[in-house]
Formats: sequence, C-alpha cells, structure tokens
Amino acid sequence: KMALHWLDVARYADSHGFQDDSYRSQWPWRDWVIYSFNRNLPYDKFITYQLAGDLIPNATKEQILATGFNRNHKITEEGGVVDEEYRVSYVIDRTNTFSKALIGVTMECAQCHDHKYDPFSQKNYYQLYSFFNNVKEVGIESTVGGPETYAKKPMIEISNDEVNKILKFINKQDTNKLIVSVMGDRDTLRKTFILDRGAYDAPGAEVNAGTPESILAFDPKFPKNRLGLAQWLFDKRNPLTSRVFVNQLWQEIFGRGIVKTSGDFGMQGELPTHPELLDWLAVDFMNNGWNMKRLVKQMVMSATYRQSAVISPDKLKADPENIFLSRAPRYRIKAELVRDLVLSSSGLLVKTIGGPSVKPYQPPGLWETASSGRGILRNYKQDHDQDLYRRGMYTFVKRTVPPPVMGIFDASNRDQCEVNRLKTNTPLQALIMMNDPTVLEASRVLAAKLDREPIEAKEKVIRAFRLIVCRKPSEKEIEVLTSYYSDQLNIFKKQMNRAESLLSVGEYPLPKDLNKSSVAAWMQVISALYNLEETITKT
Repeated sequence: KMALHWLDVARYADSHGFQDDSYRSQWPWRDWVIYSFNRNLPYDKFITYQLAGDLIPNATKEQILATGFNRNHKITEEGGVVDEEYRVSYVIDRTNTFSKALIGVTMECAQCHDHKYDPFSQKNYYQLYSFFNNVKEVGIESTVGGPETYAKKPMIEISNDEVNKILKFINKQDTNKLIVSVMGDRDTLRKTFILDRGAYDAPGAEVNAGTPESILAFDPKFPKNRLGLAQWLFDKRNPLTSRVFVNQLWQEIFGRGIVKTSGDFGMQGELPTHPELLDWLAVDFMNNGWNMKRLVKQMVMSATYRQSAVISPDKLKADPENIFLSRAPRYRIKAELVRDLVLSSSGLLVKTIGGPSVKPYQPPGLWETASSGRGILRNYKQDHDQDLYRRGMYTFVKRTVPPPVMGIFDASNRDQCEVNRLKTNTPLQALIMMNDPTVLEASRVLAAKLDREPIEAKEKVIRAFRLIVCRKPSEKEIEVLTSYYSDQLNIFKKQMNRAESLLSVGEYPLPKDLNKSSVAAWMQVISALYNLEETITKT
C-alpha cells in the first residue's frame, strides 16, 4: 500500500504521455520502490537516493536506479515541437513535485510572477528550479516506434548478470537488457534565469541554486547540487520534511491527514486538527532514524486506530465528519486494492512481486480510439494466464488511456504528482462490481470451489461471507443469501443457456463435472457479496 502511494507521488507510468504516448521501461524503478519499503529503508536514504543517488560518492547501481523518480514525468516524442520549451517543462515538473511531495508547499504559484503576500518569490522558485536544471537532457527524447534503446538520456542499462548478482529485487523475465531513465548532470553548469511570466523564451535575471529562506536558508557547507538539496531537506532544523511525510502516512492509514491538504501546508491549506500530535510524531520519527515501519506500527497500534468504527448518535452529532477521530476510520479502499480483494478472496491472486506491468481485461477499442496510430502502444494486447491475476499495482498505466476500471475508482492517471487521491461515490462503481470480467471470473472460480464443498448451503454462505466481507454473517444475512441461492438455482435449472453464458466469463478453466446451474447460482450470491459497500470499505 505504501508503494502505491509513492507511485502516485512519483507520477509513475508505463508510457511517455502526450499524443504518441509510447512505451517506457521504468518498471525496474517501481520494483526498487517496493523493495525499499519491504526492507524498511530509512526515509532519509529513500529520498536521498531518489533525489541524488547518482551524485553520492561511488554511487551503486541501485542508488542510480533510484533517481528514476525524477525521470517519471511526461516526455514528448513528437516532431515539430520546440525542444527548449519541453526541456523547461520537465524541470518545472521536477521542481513542483519536489515542493509538493517533500515539503508540502505549492511553489508553482510563483513560477510566473511574485505574489504580494506569499512567502515565496519568483526568485525563490527559480533558485529551487536551478537544482534540477543541470540534467543532460533534451526536450524531444526519442524516436516514435523505435526500439527501447532510443530511450532518453541519461539512462542505465541493466544486464542479466547485474540482476542476478546486485539488483536481485528486479523481477526480470527475459534475456534482453533493460534500459531505465535516470538522472545525470552535465559536465558544465547550465545557467538558470528567472523566466518572465514563466515563459521558456523570456529569461530575466540569472540566479544561483538556493532554497526558500522562509523555510530554512541553504547551508553554505552543502554542495549546490541535488545532493546538497537532499542534505538541506533532512537537516533537523528543517520544519517541514518530517511533518509532511508523517502527515501523508497518517492520511494513508486514517483516510485523512492531520493536515487535510497534504500537498499544501501553506496559508491556503487547512490547519492541522491535532498540531501537537503532528509535531510529536515528526520529532519522534526523526529521532528514531526515519524508520518508516516503526512509524506505521505506532499508528496502527494506537488506541485511536483500534477503536470501533460504529457510529453512535452522540458521536455523530459531536463529530459528524470524524475530524477529531471519535471513532475508527471508515473509507473505501483504493482502486488497486479493490482488484486485489476480489482476486485474493477467490484464490486467483498471483502474489509474485515485481516484473513488467501487465494488461488485464479491458473493453476493446479504447487504446485504438485514443491513439495517434503510431508506436508500439497503438493497440491493446491483453495478457493471459497468470498475468491476468496480478496485483492491481502492476496494471499497465498508459497515460492517455489509463486503466478504465481503476479510473472509475479514482486511481491517479499519473500525469503529475498526486499526494492525495480524490474519493468519489458514483453509480459507475456499482456497475463495475456487477459487470467487470475480473469480478465475474472471481465470482465463478469461488462459486465452483464452494459448490464442491461437502457442506450445507448455510455453511457455504458463511464461508463466502468470511472470505469476502471478512466477518461472520448474521442469521438474517444467512437466511437472505441462502434463500437467494435457492431462487437462482431454480431459475438456472430452467434456463441452462443463461447459466452457461454466465459461466463463460473469463479465461480461468472450468473444472470438469461441473454442476452448472448450482455454480451459476452461487456465482450470483458471491456477486451480491462483492457488491456490498462494506466489502470494499475499510472499517
């Protein structure tokens, strides 16, 4: 789950974006993120590697790979564009991502001009911009439809030998070399100017690299490059770094940050609901080695998190939006986790970690309609076998046509840094849970398993309920679902063609000697359980 959040923050996708939207092989960077969270890499190292891994003395291949964080932005491959215009836009993207994700301020407001009452001037913006302005890159990065070796520079090649001996966390499944976009500075310093109105072709006064003094002045002992910026970020005098991450983690666990506007700690954002708690957690996080798993454990083992989500009339009246956490958090789980829940409860989930992104079921024609007709991603080629049942986090993200099911459940399209997903509640979400091939296939597979169990219908209902809803059903719920099964069984016995049509969804093979009418009836019961709000809600 933490890796999912960070993929949103880092705007990770499997394509470049813009009109041609061709393929990019950044998935080894995503595998590194998962590996880093799993091994509990301290937050200061986790960020330093991503900001400046290439500038660390005697940098390892892993540290260089981590800098893919700042190469995840959209890239144009289209002819006829102004090279410098797009190069500047990439630097702006990195600057805005840094300020929003790591120090929780919206500095992009100062990109075009000063604001009278803002603490950040346009000069401050371009001083920060300067840290990211020395990358050896161009605005137009590669050849449309060309091989992956035409990818933008700087880049690293990862061989099979390196995967086997050094980068073992990369789940590489073929013998070809991997090419991943990373950071790398020019040999000579590129000058940085304040851009009048933010226009790439209107340079003004020259500025040197620096940080906003209203946060913390840049220490002269730090090098004026991205490594120095990382050192400034984790200077214990910096008032924002720890607070911002602690708040993001609180948001992921409780559904809402102590500061609700987790990407804006400024005056336009909301005030913290529990400022003393945020301060205490931030200091404790720093003093304990930026240990992320320890921080998660602190939160989930707190009395606040472990309380009941049941709403009493008194608490509803006193704290209707649960701002003061008078009850446990309750919110719909993320889009990718909805998919994972369905696959896991049915026994279909493939738990393999890492590897190239996969293409599960998708309505036909979406890519073709929105494609320019060029490049290797002009047509959607669905995967098969185990790749149909991978975790949602591994679903292929094409920026111009993001996964439609994920989008309906508010997943990011990864166009830009996103620290907090929108949360909507629409009829389309219910329609997905009733009609999506993955949900129907999972219902069929679980139904076939239940039907073969030598137990009474009541016990089968209880088992399905516990697998999907994760609690024991009430007697009333058992009665309703058992009756529903009987009704559906009678219908399918009379209309076997409907049962066969229902059981034909999905590629997972049907077992032999199947009682089609009974399995179809159980499939309807399971579909009803998947459609409960409680099923996809964290309580």
